[in-house]
Amino acid sequence: MSQRYENILGAIGHTPVIKINRLGPAGINLYAKAESFNPLSSVKDRLALGVIEAAEKSGVLKPGQTVVEATSGNTGIGLAMVCAAKGYPFVCVMAESFSIERRKIMRFLGARVVLTPAAEKGSGMINKAKELAEEHGWFLTRQFENEANADMHSRTTAVEILESFADIQLDYWVTGFGTGGTLKGVGRVLRKESPNTKIIVCEPDNAQLIASGVQQERNTDGSPAGSHPSFSPHPVQGWTPDFIPQLTEEALGLELANQVLPVNGNDALVAARNLAQQEGIFAGISSGATVAGALKICAEAPEGSNVLCMLPDTGERYLSTPLFDEVEADMNAAEQEISRSTPNHQFS
Repeated sequence: MSQRYENILGAIGHTPVIKINRLGPAGINLYAKAESFNPLSSVKDRLALGVIEAAEKSGVLKPGQTVVEATSGNTGIGLAMVCAAKGYPFVCVMAESFSIERRKIMRFLGARVVLTPAAEKGSGMINKAKELAEEHGWFLTRQFENEANADMHSRTTAVEILESFADIQLDYWVTGFGTGGTLKGVGRVLRKESPNTKIIVCEPDNAQLIASGVQQERNTDGSPAGSHPSFSPHPVQGWTPDFIPQLTEEALGLELANQVLPVNGNDALVAARNLAQQEGIFAGISSGATVAGALKICAEAPEGSNVLCMLPDTGERYLSTPLFDEVEADMNAAEQEISRSTPNHQFS
């Protein structure tokens, strides 16, 4: 339905649930919630609006005050959009290892991007953001601990999922975790309103922080006191930082996860490419990872099961990453052969 909005922020949410027709096994109904339909193309648009509006309502964010956050990119892009629309300066702190596209998108939106060394991982960029906030009096959104993050997903994402499955049983909901906001916010609503839905939480197979059972050390404000001992670098940008976020830990404490599922990074890349080439759905590495996890669930689920997985963002954010290593800019041999199949207008 065509709608008219007062500003871009009204377009956040209401993302579609799409049937996956060719990747899943016969007899299982696999669906995906495509968060790339948000205005800045990721699920983090929801988080960004939720934490800023909550801060405005409580009065902790003052008119014209600078907003700062540590992020792998999608939260920063969402915050850059929200801050631009609302008139707040925004500074993103991001480890140098994340994709260049994300830096450029934020700067295009008017944000400042401050890089931290890759060796210091996610906890390093968080500490830098905290330093900047304290030094300059900026508002730190604290996405990994901020309950407004989870609340936004309870009010929007969870409600949309329930509406999409009002006429059929949702048997499995599959998600990863970055902050844990989606997991906690959606998970607690599904527990109450759809108690038979099994909640599956995926994490990289070489960085199984949750499955390790090792507690995350924390500062008094809930932020991580350092890297988790089970972390190792993985290719799924946006998933599983080098610590267990407080929101994720709270979700696990509420027993919202029925199963924790490891996903291989290469399987994530393959699934993202297959999603594009066999379903026409253009999504990023974290989406591929969630699909790979969902396909594992589909392989074991009873016939007729309905499985929903989250697709957090678009593939356009990953052009400079291994996801596109096999994609060439110039014509390959097959394309050159097509060109030579007719005599004119050949490009050499």
